[in-house]
Amino acid sequence: MGSGKKSALSQEQTEALRALPSVEELMEFPALSAAIEQYGRELTVDSARNVLERLRASIIAGKEGGNIAGLAEAVAREAARIFEPSLKSLINASGVVVHTNLGRSVLADEAIEAVVRVASSYSNLEYNLDEGKRGSRHDHITRLVMALTGAEDALVVNNNAAAVLLALTVFGGGRDVIVSRGELIEIGGSFRIPDIMASSSARLVEVGTTNKTKLSDYQRAIGPATAMLLHVHTSNYKVVGFTAEVDVTEMTELGHAHGLVVVDDLGSGVLAELPALVDEPSVHDSLAAGADVVTFSGDKLLGGPQAGIIVGKSEYIEKMKAHPMARAMRVDKMTLAALQATLAMYLKPEEALAKIPTLRMLSETDESLKARAEELAAGLKTALGAGAVDESGAAAIGVERAASKVGGGALPLLELDSWVCTVSPSGITVDELAARLRETDPPVIGRIHKELLLLDVRTILPGQTDAVARAFQQAFEIPQP
Repeated sequence: MGSGKKSALSQEQTEALRALPSVEELMEFPALSAAIEQYGRELTVDSARNVLERLRASIIAGKEGGNIAGLAEAVAREAARIFEPSLKSLINASGVVVHTNLGRSVLADEAIEAVVRVASSYSNLEYNLDEGKRGSRHDHITRLVMALTGAEDALVVNNNAAAVLLALTVFGGGRDVIVSRGELIEIGGSFRIPDIMASSSARLVEVGTTNKTKLSDYQRAIGPATAMLLHVHTSNYKVVGFTAEVDVTEMTELGHAHGLVVVDDLGSGVLAELPALVDEPSVHDSLAAGADVVTFSGDKLLGGPQAGIIVGKSEYIEKMKAHPMARAMRVDKMTLAALQATLAMYLKPEEALAKIPTLRMLSETDESLKARAEELAAGLKTALGAGAVDESGAAAIGVERAASKVGGGALPLLELDSWVCTVSPSGITVDELAARLRETDPPVIGRIHKELLLLDVRTILPGQTDAVARAFQQAFEIPQP
């Protein structure tokens, strides 16, 4: 058995530790004057402390000697890393249209302009201009949502998870909520229906089996403590084969016969008619089926900002608006502005398809995609020297058919025919090329298939082709004109 004591440091380690300057001594290095001027003394001091602590730990672990050459430069890099924004724009060449890790939907120009207008000035966020007194932020969006969906009332919160939590709290708190076992979903970020229900204080009552749930299962589970029936659209997975599920129409008829609230969580939510989304349930369909409350996201297939949109019968929406939790979940002026501008385009469906980036990507034609892939390939060949394979690690470039994904937890089985620019690097692995492209300005995120890097043009925005070419020049350290 060991004694539990740390092993003694070698003489070399001890000398290396003694050779390290103190934070105060390091701050006097002339090479740090520029960093102090650019980032401020306080941030530079913190950076120096971080760098020295890491170096001491490395020496003690026997991983590094006491060479302090370049120490000032390391501090400057640390300060820059802290000072510069970590959230940055990038180029999505992955082919996943609503990519959760890459910020989901890209806003339309009109939505961005609306955000700038309200963010750069005071606004009537909660001020009624007609009456000259306090108003409600909900009023800015309610009439527009009602016009688009046919709902009696509407409420917007910060995301769809919040919308579901609010509905469970208001209508199911302390009582039973019945859900099919096949709909106990988990989505990204560990959002699980059982957990969110526990947070609301509602009691989960599971019915049916993973693959088959019948109306009679709900019927048998209804009792004196039942408050609500919850239908959850399984947007990020599909159960296929020997299956059965209860549609919203049947569920609402049963629920209303017993005086229960019926809530339909659509997840993504669809307002526009797109061939690619033919199997995705729409908000209109859910309301027409009789659901009392319908929840869906603003930043997935809708193509707007992150938001949870709640529509339904006014008596239920009013109860949700009045609940204290609704204030904690409310959205700010910038979200409201972006959502209002996005929804306004849906009043003219052709305009929505043309101007909302998410819808435009989902509906882009095969001919357009192929042309853009060929344009990208030509640009990369020019940027890398006609695609020559040389010692610098340049690349062979081509164009191929491939498949894009909708993403955002929607239509998991659907593949969209697309075109990609393929890059086969020489002198480096495809993983190393992908890593280099993540460090360019702006970063480029593609996807790897076998030994190829695929750049799917479906998700590369118009006007970004030249930026991709410059990123490859940075990755291969080719001088730019």
